[in-house]
Amino acid sequence: MSSTPKPYGLLAEFETAADIFEAAIRVRDAGYRKWDVFTPFPIHGMDAAMGLKNSPVGWFTFIGGFTGFFSGMTMIWYMNGFEYPLVVGGKPLFTPLFAFPVSYELTILLGAFGTIFGMFALNQLPRLHHPLFNSERFRRASDDRFFLCIEARDPKFSEARAVLESAGAKAIELVED
Repeated sequence: MSSTPKPYGLLAEFETAADIFEAAIRVRDAGYRKWDVFTPFPIHGMDAAMGLKNSPVGWFTFIGGFTGFFSGMTMIWYMNGFEYPLVVGGKPLFTPLFAFPVSYELTILLGAFGTIFGMFALNQLPRLHHPLFNSERFRRASDDRFFLCIEARDPKFSEARAVLESAGAKAIELVED
């Protein structure tokens, strides 16, 4: 039984932040959809250059926070109004003012959980190995080199090498899965 490695994508190396920024604009304008940029530090404006939209993680945070606030209010209302109704000093059995500290803390807690679990789900984590780790060149991504990888599952992958060469890549390597 022979296992032929299948290509993961083309990895292009660039020397400066300006070079990778221009390459990202060219790849985006060429119509590629399955690609990513790897840099040793954040580059201002790269999200716009790549054509990325806002992250949906904020919605996970909002849903978690809303659930926490509603759960806190409901819990205090049920406990004070039905489970253990105790009138102290003529105060009402439930008022949002008394339930606010618990609701606030649950808002923060479940909002944080929504953020963490939403990020993990959208980033498909945990992923213990990535095909790019097989590349010797890619080890410099956290040091001093800039990389752009166009995945083989992109519909326009057959034209990728020409686009990367025209973008000024110093080296292009086929990475196998």
